[in-house]
Amino acid sequence: MNTQTPETTFLWNDEGNPQGYDVLWKPLLATLDRLPASNPRCLFDLGSGNGITAAMLSKHGWDIVGVDPSEDGVAIARNRAPQCKFELGSGYEDLAGKFGQFPVVMSFEVIEHCYYVNKFAKTFFDLIEPGGIGILTTPYHGYLKNLALALTNHFDTHWHPEIDGGHIKFFSRKTLQGVLMGAGFSKLEFSNIGRIPPLAMSHFVICYK
Repeated sequence: MNTQTPETTFLWNDEGNPQGYDVLWKPLLATLDRLPASNPRCLFDLGSGNGITAAMLSKHGWDIVGVDPSEDGVAIARNRAPQCKFELGSGYEDLAGKFGQFPVVMSFEVIEHCYYVNKFAKTFFDLIEPGGIGILTTPYHGYLKNLALALTNHFDTHWHPEIDGGHIKFFSRKTLQGVLMGAGFSKLEFSNIGRIPPLAMSHFVICYK
């Protein structure tokens, strides 16, 4: 467990599907299917949680390496998908130096848990080999969604104030674009996933190196 930052890791206590990740799987698989057939089918999962997405991808023929700062998350992931490699690790570490670079790096619903988003984004960027892609998701925020959350009194459940390691930062397209382009990406493709676009569940971003 990372003890060098003020963050508390998220507690994983079961193998369930966190926050409807399956909603994100359809665009993820569609994006991966667009890659050239000659591409190596290996992928790095930055913030692998309880391993649910890595396990799904392994069934589609992908070799997965995942890291997460949560000891309980890594333990569940190893039990769920022993064919994948899961290690303890933080998005603030030199993961590229330890694991190398990958043609595809994904990070699902992680950056909103980070204090140091620019450092995290640079780690994400560095893990991607030249010409590779990153696939990142984070809860969507826009004017209408923020208004809906306020009017329905759902900010408490959305911000997770009583959950250690919960949400601490949310992004508009503008702010997320600023962080990712600042990390070095040359091009970003945004889409909104889940619900109708103005009330979308998540940003889905394909990041080109």
